[in-house]
Amino acid sequence: MKLDFYGAAGCVTGSSHLLKVKDKRILLDCGMYQGKDEKEKDNNTFNFIPKDIDYLILSHAHIDHSGRIPLLYKQGFKGRIIATEATKDLCEVMLEDSGHIQEMETEWVNRKRMRKGQASLEPLYTAKMAKLSMYLFEGYPYDKWIELFDGFKFRFRDAGHLLGSAIIEMLIDEDGKETKLVYSGDLGNKDMPILRDPTIVENADYVIIESTYGNKLHGVFKNDLKQLVNIIDETFKRGGNVIIPSFAVGRTQEVLYALNSYVENKELKNVKVYVDSPLAIEATEIFDYHSNDFDEDTQVLIEKGDDPFEFEGLIFSKSTEESLEVNKIKKGAVIISASGMCEAGRIKHHLKHNLWRNESSVVFVGYQAEGTLGRAIVDGAEKVKIFGEEIAVNAKIYNLEGLSGHADRNGLVSWLEGFKEKPKAILLVHGEKESQESFNKLLRDKGYNSFIMKHGETFKPGQEKEESLVKNKIINLLDSIKDLDSIEVDLLLEKIKEELNS
Repeated sequence: MKLDFYGAAGCVTGSSHLLKVKDKRILLDCGMYQGKDEKEKDNNTFNFIPKDIDYLILSHAHIDHSGRIPLLYKQGFKGRIIATEATKDLCEVMLEDSGHIQEMETEWVNRKRMRKGQASLEPLYTAKMAKLSMYLFEGYPYDKWIELFDGFKFRFRDAGHLLGSAIIEMLIDEDGKETKLVYSGDLGNKDMPILRDPTIVENADYVIIESTYGNKLHGVFKNDLKQLVNIIDETFKRGGNVIIPSFAVGRTQEVLYALNSYVENKELKNVKVYVDSPLAIEATEIFDYHSNDFDEDTQVLIEKGDDPFEFEGLIFSKSTEESLEVNKIKKGAVIISASGMCEAGRIKHHLKHNLWRNESSVVFVGYQAEGTLGRAIVDGAEKVKIFGEEIAVNAKIYNLEGLSGHADRNGLVSWLEGFKEKPKAILLVHGEKESQESFNKLLRDKGYNSFIMKHGETFKPGQEKEESLVKNKIINLLDSIKDLDSIEVDLLLEKIKEELNS
């Protein structure tokens, strides 16, 4: 058994980890690089031969975990794709939507290339290719053990991050020795609306865990919701609109759930909320269909006849014509639109019409990857380019991290502390450098044997003992650097080099 880390290793997006067991190759996620990661890495190229992959086990439907599945299919993969039932249904609309985006963006680029006399480019994949790849999907419920082949079985546990999101719990038997590997996928926050809390797993030999917010603590969810209500009130008094860039799947439904309660208890009155995203509308229908995956509080609401995604003043705009009409609104509107990182979709039009206005507000409610338009705005850019036009950032900018779908540092630690015994090794993925280094130090201080995985790195069971031994030797050597003169320091560094080389 060995693990090769090819995506979301040393970065956040592009999740893809290749597990080799006996003569089988199992891919854990097949995500798309986004933002800075997309600029530094090639979405067109895999670090393995797609047709050699036997199985793909998918943790959840977000594009940074599923977005290159149609490309994998296009390049020869014809194995089984196994996901939860809700993830399968969400991928059906999300991957096709992603294909449409690839086609539109490539068409736009090709028009410019044509004017320069350059050859046309092909899209990463098309909507049709995405639709064809869905024939490989198989949907399974949570907690059911699935045997892929002799010596390998696994089950999905609820990760609480997105409808259908899963922790993947794997049992691997090689030569009569059983190893338990757990892949966290993306872990959700506790006490969030709609979804259940992440499932506690009691034991594992090795854990692959995300570290998106490994160096941060979120605000209190209810406090951030109250702040959102205040932002809406204040913005309307100034005569502006509230623009919420939101992931069409997951975050949009959570925001609707929250606004629903404030409208119904009259804290928000006469408010117009526009959901301007065809994908968000389709995803909301899928959420309704999979209401059995909701938490107890949400199911009680539904049993009482209260649709958590419907309230007075909520308007869904699906067609292009309806979206254009929303663009014309100057004040008194809450506009929720995708994409959540402002990289594509209708949100860019709404930002173009509102970002320069002092009266308006932009409220971020999800993670913004490095290199994205959303991250530039959150980080305080004074001007940004949208559709080639320079737009001043005059609107009030808010970042409500308490509404994030990712567990924060304490949430990640709390989940790890649910194991009855410390795993032999914790392998950190899905995080920016600063976040991973901070989280890694915290885990080591707590006695965990943790490692930050890099792109292209391989990990084998038992390797952690050797690495831990080397790590401890080097730490001891570095501790002795105090009060040494320069020659002694040089000698010590030579010793460290020898240790690393061995």
